[in-house]
Amino acid sequence: MTTTPLPIAAGRRTRAALLVFLRPERKRLAGAITLLIAGTVAGLLAPPLLGHIVDLASSGASTSEFVLTGVGLVAVALVDAVLAGLGFALLAQAGESTLARIREGFVESALRLPLEQVERAGAGDLTSRVTNDVTVVGEAARSAVPEFTRAILTIVLTLGGMAVLDWRFLVAALVAVPVQAYTVRWYARRAVPLYARQRVAVAAQQHHLLATIDGAPTIRTFRIAEEHSGRVAARSQQAVDLLLQGIALMTRFYARLHVAEFAGLAAVLATGFFLVRGDAVSIGTATAAALYFHGLFNPINTALALVDDAQAAASGLDRLIGVADLAGEPRTPKPVTEAPAAVVVSGLGFAYHPDRPVLRDVDLVVRRGERVAVVGSTGAGKTSLAKVIAGVHDPVSGTVEVPAGEVALITQEVHVFAGPLIDDLRLARPGATDDEVRAALAAVDAAGWVAQLPDGLATEVGAGGHTLTAAQAQQVAFARLILADPPVAILDEATAEAGSAGARLLERVAAAALEGRTALIVAHRLTQAVSADRVVVLEQGRVVQAGPHATLIEEPGPYATLWQAWSGQRDH
Repeated sequence: MTTTPLPIAAGRRTRAALLVFLRPERKRLAGAITLLIAGTVAGLLAPPLLGHIVDLASSGASTSEFVLTGVGLVAVALVDAVLAGLGFALLAQAGESTLARIREGFVESALRLPLEQVERAGAGDLTSRVTNDVTVVGEAARSAVPEFTRAILTIVLTLGGMAVLDWRFLVAALVAVPVQAYTVRWYARRAVPLYARQRVAVAAQQHHLLATIDGAPTIRTFRIAEEHSGRVAARSQQAVDLLLQGIALMTRFYARLHVAEFAGLAAVLATGFFLVRGDAVSIGTATAAALYFHGLFNPINTALALVDDAQAAASGLDRLIGVADLAGEPRTPKPVTEAPAAVVVSGLGFAYHPDRPVLRDVDLVVRRGERVAVVGSTGAGKTSLAKVIAGVHDPVSGTVEVPAGEVALITQEVHVFAGPLIDDLRLARPGATDDEVRAALAAVDAAGWVAQLPDGLATEVGAGGHTLTAAQAQQVAFARLILADPPVAILDEATAEAGSAGARLLERVAAAALEGRTALIVAHRLTQAVSADRVVVLEQGRVVQAGPHATLIEEPGPYATLWQAWSGQRDH
């Protein structure tokens, strides 16, 4: 299947979104910058003090003057360390808070994505964004941003300090700037597209890896493990090749930076030589200037090296914001009315692909308290109808109204969340008491096996925990339904995966869970249609029959044919 990757936001859109996320941290950021500036200024007093020691040595000063200058150096180092530590802490706090908001916003947006959009993108795309991209952005927030801020402040204030010593030292230092500027531009033009390709390659790698793991039983059955291993290896090699390209690019980047450093240092030393020879400055001042420029090596390299992290983080942010923008605004619940109908479907059309309609001009009214079974052959559109009414998919044409209020959908694919069983159940109603949870379990005949679990309701279930059978997982889903207490429930073959004995149990459980609710049941077994108030028959995406079971089996038509075929299978 050809995948369609989720969109990636443009750089301008990402910057605008980042400013919104940073807005609550303005005061904390201002405090951090102030502390870092103060600490950097204190640290920049060290080169002049060292230069003063050189002057003292050349003039034969007393020991007390050396000691006093040494004490000054120690004091400067302590003040610099304390202020810088506090500034880093504030920046890290602001970064973590901002990262938390970005992560929460991404998860909220991802949960609102249209299901078909996620399926077309493949599991690897969304997974890589919520893991790799969030990790890269997180590392940038924790370390890269504080280090980059400190480096920029050090560079700016150091250049200011050189100008204070003598403006000609500043001019000499600026000899390195053209080479550095050219190097950064050269690197950025190549790094941005390279990192974007790396992210896409990693997403494709994870998609194929997850698909191979999920389909392992089928792969072993058909003995095609070698073919799938080859696909995963090819995707992995593509990601590795791009990573190696990035390493080679960084090596060339640093080689060019070293040329700039040596050129600048040579210019500063030559300037100091001529100024000292002309008695324009002392040897100590020339020493301080040389130390200032040498002290720029680390912050400049740090700032430019963090361009690499910035490119990676920017690429990750582009992918996260792309998902957030795709989700759009959350749906506004329509007001609940006292209309006699619980669900009203008018002229409904739906398609997964524009040229292949799945539902055509479907009209359906479900009265409050009514239990309607939807039947039809495979591919008739039963599941699509259920998902559109539940709001999982948007109609292509026509309307779906639910005057009764909220709709809950239970399918044959039930996910059991990792963690204590009681937490899983409380997802439906966070404020549910222990007694209410136990009552819901009792209503779905699950109280007995839950009591036999190692830790009862506190037993860890889901991935890495106690494994529930298919029937038990469905009972948990029905217990959630009771706790959520929606006025309308849709069951999409919710008893189909449990086997014959389990299916009979789940049919009784479903009947109990649906008590007092309007229900739309996609019937896998026609026994569910027998007990329904009304049966709706779908054929090629259209409603071709509707009425009570007893009436439809007496009329010639598709339902009577289905009933005869199903009854014949039961007799055998």
